[in-house]
Amino acid sequence: MSADTDTSPLRSTSPGIRTGHRRTITLVVVLVAELMNALDGSAVYTALPSIQNDTGASTAAVQWVHAAYALTFALGLITGGRLGDLHGRKRTFLLGTGVFTAASLLCGLAGTPALLIAARIVQGGAAAVMVPQVLATLHITFDEGSRAKAFSLYGTVMSLGSVAGPVLGGVVTGADLFGLGWRPIFLINLPIGLAALLLGLRHLPESRDRHARRLDLVGVALSGLGLLLIVFPLTVGGEHHWPAWSFVMPAAGLVILAVFVLQQRSRTARGGAPLVVMALFGNRAFSAGLAAQLVFGLLSGVFFLTWTLFMQDGLGLTPGQAALGFVAASLGEMGGAWPATSLAARQGRRAPQSGALLAAVTLGGYAWLIAEQGAGLPLVLTVAPMLPFGLGLGMIGAALADMTLSEADHAHAGSASGVFNTSTQLGIALGTALTSVVFFAHFPASSRGTAVTTAFTGTIWCVVAALSAMWALMFLLPKRTPTG
Repeated sequence: MSADTDTSPLRSTSPGIRTGHRRTITLVVVLVAELMNALDGSAVYTALPSIQNDTGASTAAVQWVHAAYALTFALGLITGGRLGDLHGRKRTFLLGTGVFTAASLLCGLAGTPALLIAARIVQGGAAAVMVPQVLATLHITFDEGSRAKAFSLYGTVMSLGSVAGPVLGGVVTGADLFGLGWRPIFLINLPIGLAALLLGLRHLPESRDRHARRLDLVGVALSGLGLLLIVFPLTVGGEHHWPAWSFVMPAAGLVILAVFVLQQRSRTARGGAPLVVMALFGNRAFSAGLAAQLVFGLLSGVFFLTWTLFMQDGLGLTPGQAALGFVAASLGEMGGAWPATSLAARQGRRAPQSGALLAAVTLGGYAWLIAEQGAGLPLVLTVAPMLPFGLGLGMIGAALADMTLSEADHAHAGSASGVFNTSTQLGIALGTALTSVVFFAHFPASSRGTAVTTAFTGTIWCVVAALSAMWALMFLLPKRTPTG
């Protein structure tokens, strides 16, 4: 452990059974926070029609209910991670969780689209402060022997939240609990968030980078502006039919991020505390893991959106029938995530590479089934392949997080976690934007049946190509996960 990292409350005062008990509570608290974020980011999809009807929101306003959260979350992750290094990960986690919980209450009480969007902005910003502390705390708290199980559970929670969110949103909204309609998808965070705060206040260990000074405000401004110029057009460009500015802004964003990298190197050379510790990128496993995670987010953004449309517009399934597919994918991902990091400890990169191959082969078979059956594909053949596909994704997700962050210095765990989470969000935004090219461009907006089915088949092969690229990138990961 780095001498720069203070974890003494956990290490020295809680030996034996007590230490194990506190670690268990630590694990539960941070994973519950991660689950709240994952569910809130995706559950709103299926609630949007109800939100529009209830609040009278315009189509653009409804889109911003989701985009406001996604944008502020993606933009704040790097800064949120560094805040944990500077001011203590426990303190930063509790701050983010508290504001997230309060913003959830505002979302649930919002009577106008403007108030709901404003609350979602606050909620996304709070999540950006809260979420980087999850991976950082797991990395700091658990030693090499127990970290595999912790990251397996992290992968399980991520998979469950992102895939099951739309199902939960549809079920809760449809149930109209206490006559509240869509509002419980936000209000459910209140008891969960309060429990996380109370348990975290008592049991979470504190850790920080003792040599870090003040926050790099110039770095915050440059990174935030660069990411905004990239993520904003990817998020909303499609609804405007990709005008010229939607291409100019990302190009300008890349230039600003290049300036940001130069500024970070200069600040480091002068002995200052950078926003992103550039030495992290000198580790091949970290850089390769970030690239693979970016591709992972991209293929997830492409596949799950187009798959939902294929099931309902292509096959004519009801939302309830389509939800069965998400359940199968969730079960598969949970089944793959649990043993993934234990396998990675013995097999190294072969574990996530096997997951990528399993997912690619499954999708290849899925494309063949769709080509043979067309719009007449039965429900069982629509749902069943998602079990092995989810299994493959689960094997990738948990192991990739562990292998990417395993060699990061404990003092810089927050910075590493923030960058890792940012790569995921950028990938999802890019993947969602690419659906306009690989899916929507191949049929009129009002098309159903055969046209949608054909477009989805083509999309599958794009996802298979992304899985193949990820498999190749993983050759840069270690042959074995480092062990103490």
